[in-house]
Amino acid sequence: MTKTEMIRDAIRYIKQFRNSTVVIQIDDELLDSPLFAGHIHDLALLFETGIKIVIVPGAKMMISRILDSYKISWKFVGDTRVTDSDGMDFIKMAAFDVSNRIMSRLAAEKLHGVIGNWVSARGKGVVNGVDFGSAGLITRIDIEPLKRAIDDGFIPIIPCVGWTAVGKSYNISSIELAAETAKLLNADKLFFLEKGMSVSADSFVAPGNSVVSPENRIASVSVDDIETFISVNNLDSSGAYNLKLAFLLRKGKDACLNGVSRSHILNGDEDGVIPGEIFSEIGSGTMIYRSNYGVFRSMRHQDVPSVLSLMFPFVESGILLPRSEEELKEQADLFTVYEVDGGIRACAALKPYKDCSCAEIAAVAVDDSYSNSGIGPALMRRLIEEAESAGFSFVFVLTTQASDWFERFGFKSAGKESLPEERLRRMDPSRGSRILILQLK
Repeated sequence: MTKTEMIRDAIRYIKQFRNSTVVIQIDDELLDSPLFAGHIHDLALLFETGIKIVIVPGAKMMISRILDSYKISWKFVGDTRVTDSDGMDFIKMAAFDVSNRIMSRLAAEKLHGVIGNWVSARGKGVVNGVDFGSAGLITRIDIEPLKRAIDDGFIPIIPCVGWTAVGKSYNISSIELAAETAKLLNADKLFFLEKGMSVSADSFVAPGNSVVSPENRIASVSVDDIETFISVNNLDSSGAYNLKLAFLLRKGKDACLNGVSRSHILNGDEDGVIPGEIFSEIGSGTMIYRSNYGVFRSMRHQDVPSVLSLMFPFVESGILLPRSEEELKEQADLFTVYEVDGGIRACAALKPYKDCSCAEIAAVAVDDSYSNSGIGPALMRRLIEEAESAGFSFVFVLTTQASDWFERFGFKSAGKESLPEERLRRMDPSRGSRILILQLK
């Protein structure tokens, strides 16, 4: 993607997300990172573009430090910390210390943070013979006062502590708290900013519909593919990193199925990962989305400038023939495009020839950022099915550099005699195009 395209994407997303709400859970291990100030600065930039922000800090590292320093015993049962009631005061100390550090960093950006006790909780109690002590479960989030704080221009900071009606406090998961808050706010985005949490296709098997970035990061996973992803990669039974990733994936999925537009897992060890994820299609982390993220549809006249930009590098390299704006507008009804968040990322045309009961697939172009996403094959299958439904005997393509790719779909070499007369008259012999045909009947 060129710098110009990146700038266009950023402007489009700034307009799209103005007045939207982003809930971000921040791993407290990042507080000691040299990148922490940069992450908060990036949140300040988002705030200045009109995005509403809610921060839910994790406190796992700080809680461990403080409990150890005061010689309070604790352990993990699964992913839940267990201490007795004596440890809760120290847990609150740690959780509010983390929240205060974030609020101080916001103040340095001239932003107003506010720490609130918007969360009600109950004790987890005794489960399978294990007394979970100070560990709690969320029972309610007071969403109306939280919304008022947001509308008044504050950035709410929600510690990972909940209270009962009589003022007893419990330690709750910041990841669960962020997900529940995002659901109740109908947030546009839920971010999990975690230290070292990178989801790479080098380490994990990506589901078939996932988008893989040019640097081999798994950029997106549909909610429909989450359990497959977890199962195929054996995340539920192998190591702390994988278990946490499975937890994040499931919480992100649950949020998306209950009012949140998209969830994102971000590696806090990467500078600029927050704006990189929100202001570009391919992002900088891993997005969890419902199945309506990208759509195939017919081309409209207003899409023509974007389609010309998409085709330009393919025309430059001689893969596609040049087409004018007027030509594309005249043939708009022949084109199918793939749209992501208002951007056109793939296109192709299906041109019928009634005299010989056949059709040509032409002008196939897929944005380089989506070359590993499966969008190209999905587009081809769509056009082939459309040709079959129309009752055509065969479809054909003319190509100079993509024969191998078309052969994957069953296309076979053929001679000029197979083409309709109308197409032969327009054929440029100097290009030396290969003719490939797929029989449908």
